[in-house]
Amino acid sequence: MAASAEVSPQSAYVQHHLAHLNNTGHPQSSILDMSVINYDSVFWSLATGLVVVFLLWLAARRATNGVPGRFQAGVEMVVDMVNDQAKSIVHNEVSRKYIAPLALTVFLWVTLMNTLDLIPVDLPGAIFGWLGLAGDHNAHGPLYYHRILPTADLNVPMGMSLAVLLLSFYYGIKIKSAGGFVKDLFTAPFHAHGFAAVLLSPFNLLLNIIEYAAKTVSLGMRLFGNMFAGELLFMLIALLGGAWTGFSAMNIGLGIGQVLAGSIWAIFHIMIILLQAFIFMMLTLVYLGQAHESH
Repeated sequence: MAASAEVSPQSAYVQHHLAHLNNTGHPQSSILDMSVINYDSVFWSLATGLVVVFLLWLAARRATNGVPGRFQAGVEMVVDMVNDQAKSIVHNEVSRKYIAPLALTVFLWVTLMNTLDLIPVDLPGAIFGWLGLAGDHNAHGPLYYHRILPTADLNVPMGMSLAVLLLSFYYGIKIKSAGGFVKDLFTAPFHAHGFAAVLLSPFNLLLNIIEYAAKTVSLGMRLFGNMFAGELLFMLIALLGGAWTGFSAMNIGLGIGQVLAGSIWAIFHIMIILLQAFIFMMLTLVYLGQAHESH
């Protein structure tokens, strides 16, 4: 006898919250589909990026030589922290003039994207419902599917990690020249001379390809995995809080239980938000610093 295809309200609630607003109009059916564009991830990642650029522009515009205000002091603390890390990792002063601001932007951008996870999971849907944009499970509105956390979408962290990979290639070629960069691919990590070098060159190339691939995948997957898990935990807390206050699983809204239970996790989650942004920034510096070094 075939198993029942019924989905519990709790499962339907989680599945709905994990679906993206994309160009197909329905949840993505496969893990990898290059034809699907998640409009919500594109919008929120660009929006947070523009906010970061605006804040940095505002800080530079308001900077004074006198006693700094709290906003300027906060920005200066972050800038000094990133600059100190860049000095200890990237020893090429010319390259560091570009890499340090890049690392600062990455840190603030990832932090702001991650911070969107602190917004109550049902608040965006409630707002879209009030505006008549969400609809319901019978008649979907234009924003019935919508996720506001870009770093919980694998495309965003992997896209950023691919950009770091391309920058590693750029600085590797710029510092070592194209010939030196290609030579490193075939002569390291196993160094040899003469005929032994020729025999080892395919293995060196294979190991370097694996190293670059592992760095890129781990950089993106680490950020995605932590933020996806945090987002999912907020949904489970919302279900628990909604049940505690008597709300049904599909109509949790902003129950007192959800707010109280979610707030406890949110306080701890702030550390994860900052830590994941810091790790992504540090690994970006490390990988770009390694691109300047010969094996």
